[in-house]
Amino acid sequence: MSAEHGAQVRRLRILHVFRAPLGGLFRHVIDLADEQAARGHDVGLFFDSACRGENVASALSRVAGRLTLGVSGCPIYRHPHPSDAIVMARFMRKVGEVKPDVVHGHGSKGGVYARLPWLLRPASGPVRAYTPHGGSFNYLPGGLMHRAYMATEKLLTLSTDVFLFESAYIARRFDALVGAETSLRRIVANGVSAAEFVAVPPNPDAAEFLYVGELRAAKGIDTLLDAIALAGPKHGAIPRAVLVGSGPDMKILIARAQSLGIAHRITFPGPMPVREAFKLGRFMVVPSRAESLPYVVLEAAGARVPLISTDVGGIPEIFGPYGDRLGPSDSPTDLCQRMLAMLRLPQETRERQAAELAAYVEKHFSIRTMVDSVLDGYFEAMARRSPDPLRTRVSTVASNA
Repeated sequence: MSAEHGAQVRRLRILHVFRAPLGGLFRHVIDLADEQAARGHDVGLFFDSACRGENVASALSRVAGRLTLGVSGCPIYRHPHPSDAIVMARFMRKVGEVKPDVVHGHGSKGGVYARLPWLLRPASGPVRAYTPHGGSFNYLPGGLMHRAYMATEKLLTLSTDVFLFESAYIARRFDALVGAETSLRRIVANGVSAAEFVAVPPNPDAAEFLYVGELRAAKGIDTLLDAIALAGPKHGAIPRAVLVGSGPDMKILIARAQSLGIAHRITFPGPMPVREAFKLGRFMVVPSRAESLPYVVLEAAGARVPLISTDVGGIPEIFGPYGDRLGPSDSPTDLCQRMLAMLRLPQETRERQAAELAAYVEKHFSIRTMVDSVLDGYFEAMARRSPDPLRTRVSTVASNA
């Protein structure tokens, strides 16, 4: 039996808290909240109200009218800021209003808001769940900021009922940097829907290469630009590339493309729906330096877009038995060689490889499995906290799924 059956026994009140409605974290929360609401739970969101745009409105429209605990928030800074005290007060006011059974923090900032208020009374209040989504665990170890973040993470384990790591990679990082002696934990991989396993063919005028994601240093886009410049003489012409997305490093990347003499072959169209973006390139490149379990790789695999990716973070978990197709980060030479090799592969070989990866991802990364695992984690944490026989029975049902 599954957590869904357990959910029919007890209807939960769930409040998700996070900072910015961006990227894979936001998609994860929306998918999770949507499915939890569909299963009969009362769900609400609290996040940075300053981040409101077309993408946010579109995502929220999917769950409009279903989030019975409402959508609320206030401006939230990425890094520690004096205004965090105001945010915490408003968040706790929201908690007082909706009286959730579960508070689920996502990302480093969301994890602080979800757990800090109960640090001195960890056995009271709602069950606290935490999903890092990479966050502070993607920082390079050793710096003062990183040490401060890890010390905070360690302190907050005292008021965490269940850790829901989105990848085995992040779980290992947590163990290495914070410590393995923690509360209940589960690996809950990100999932995609059945509708996303429909191939997206490239447009007739598609560029050779495509990048989709944030334009920032951790994504390694500078390495991609260097690889394109190296590929020019070997390919006979500079390959075209489309870099879809937005971020703090756009001007830096434009300047780099200009300095490499390839700016006329690089296009920056801005953000757009991911399946529309997939039509703009024949092969997608993921040159990242750090990742957790990126949705865009799952989405591209489902759409059967041929992938060239680095071997970082949780990406090997997505590729599974096909991990030998991955390469190192920060190596323009290696990336260039793999991009040229992809261009030279016979069409039938590229299609076979894309189909193999799509089949593996479809089997192991579904939204249904993701939500089942999250609910199982909630119920087990509730059973550990409370001697209530109903909660214990629900947890037993969920845990035996």
